[in-house]
Amino acid sequence: MKKKLPIGISDFKKLIDGDYFYIDKSLFIQEILEKGTEVALIPRLRRFGKTLNLSMLRYFFEKTEEDTSYLFKGLQIWQKEEYRVLQGQFPVIYITFKDIKHSTWDHTFEHFQRLISEEFQRHRYLLEGDLLSAEEQEDYLAILGKKGSQVLYQNSLKLLIKWMRFYHKKQVILLIDEYDAPAHAAYIGKYYDPLIEFFRNLLSNCLKDNSYIKKGVLTGILRIAKESIFSGLNNVTPFSILNETFRDKFGLLEFEVEELLKYYGFSEKLPVLREWYDGYRIGSCGGIYNPWSVLRCIAENGVLAPYWVNTSDNALMKQLITKSGSNLKTDIEDLLRGGFVEKKIEEGIVFPELDKNPTTIWSLLVYSGYLTIDAIPEYGVPYRLRIPNVEVRELYQAMVLEWFDKSIDEYQYRMLLESLIKGDVDVFSSIFKEFVISYFSVFDVPFDESEKVYHAFVLGMLVGLKGKYDVKSNRESGFGRYDVMIIPKNPDDLGVIMEFKKADSGGKVNLESVAKSAIQQIEEKKYAVELLERGVQRILYLGFAFSGKNVHIKHKFKG
Repeated sequence: MKKKLPIGISDFKKLIDGDYFYIDKSLFIQEILEKGTEVALIPRLRRFGKTLNLSMLRYFFEKTEEDTSYLFKGLQIWQKEEYRVLQGQFPVIYITFKDIKHSTWDHTFEHFQRLISEEFQRHRYLLEGDLLSAEEQEDYLAILGKKGSQVLYQNSLKLLIKWMRFYHKKQVILLIDEYDAPAHAAYIGKYYDPLIEFFRNLLSNCLKDNSYIKKGVLTGILRIAKESIFSGLNNVTPFSILNETFRDKFGLLEFEVEELLKYYGFSEKLPVLREWYDGYRIGSCGGIYNPWSVLRCIAENGVLAPYWVNTSDNALMKQLITKSGSNLKTDIEDLLRGGFVEKKIEEGIVFPELDKNPTTIWSLLVYSGYLTIDAIPEYGVPYRLRIPNVEVRELYQAMVLEWFDKSIDEYQYRMLLESLIKGDVDVFSSIFKEFVISYFSVFDVPFDESEKVYHAFVLGMLVGLKGKYDVKSNRESGFGRYDVMIIPKNPDDLGVIMEFKKADSGGKVNLESVAKSAIQQIEEKKYAVELLERGVQRILYLGFAFSGKNVHIKHKFKG
């Protein structure tokens, strides 16, 4: 009988005891111990194994009445005697903030109270004997009973670490999972300032100059900028996806995916899984797969689907992109064509700057996994960013359709696409001109960028043809590079070639003559070669001429 797939299993003990399939990431323990930093901040993508790895650390280090060493026998870390002797030797504090996602600060603070109270309950043995003074016992019971003030809760972890250090006579391991989840919710819920004030004091109090800590590990999706939370904490070292450290400890490498597929009988699926779920990079380590999607694909008998993007409402990302101007939307539509954008990436995220600083938005998209870095550049050189794989591209395509839905009637949109693929140019031109007026009223379009914006607008519009048509852009065919080509998967259907040309800013050039020259360019450059080679005989040439919101379309049929 085959091992079970560990879908949604983030407790390490449950995974091992339940005989689930486990990709051995136990050398993460060694890497944590070998780093000189006292506290490691490790932001990684959602569903990439953060919680499971942190749970593994807990079961490795924590001293409990139960012997948990059996969990690690047979794993790589157990072959290293110098680390094996540390198993089960330390007191551990383990807290996860992953579910703190409320719309108000009052509810958020109540959740903090409950989580911290539960950890105090786990260590209730500290109340026994005379370890604590009467005043300290009073504070302990207030925290336990969820009756303490905000100031007391801001000091709660610092107090717990101190008391555990004195009780166990050993330094404490501090593990905090999804530390940044409350900040995401606070930004969306508009109570960011009180959250950050509380959070800064909570972490600073327990981390700053604390000799009672052996090691601290914080995981999350983003590295919130030092000025926001970690100001003055010189013992916290961030290891983002731009760094080399821990580069292979989160997500799946290709040989690990091959191992999974072979075990479950899906080895032939590797090439398509590579297209759908590969493409991420951490430091210099490329070819990292999304583990959640790989596991779900295997569980669904090899069916390819956007499993990862459906595990969250993507609220923050959608909010920022939808509110952004035409430049960001144009860049995203460029990315949808399979291209790259070059952008500066900040190491830390300052949430209040997300609406103002476009660099921060690109950083958020990279750290959240909606874009990936193509390679680590030299210092000071912008990063080349791209959409990592088909799965994430599906999300962007859905968002592009949402942009159209907000400014364009859905019935007309479908009619536009239908008239295009049927070659009904009069209907297509009429609806297209209405759409241009509607869409371009929302976004300012500078003249210098107008051709690029029209190009991106049309490509976004053509997302709706997915399934029966391939849409290509800026590819070589014949003796040049066409702007847009619509290639039917059935060669008996109509193929379309589009060429865009802008008139001068003063509108002195006749739009009809400019559109006519676009048709001539399609013919002279023999752009139809690619379609003809695919057996497509019926081809529609479309020449677009535009000046601002004014557009004129000429056409010609071939075959």
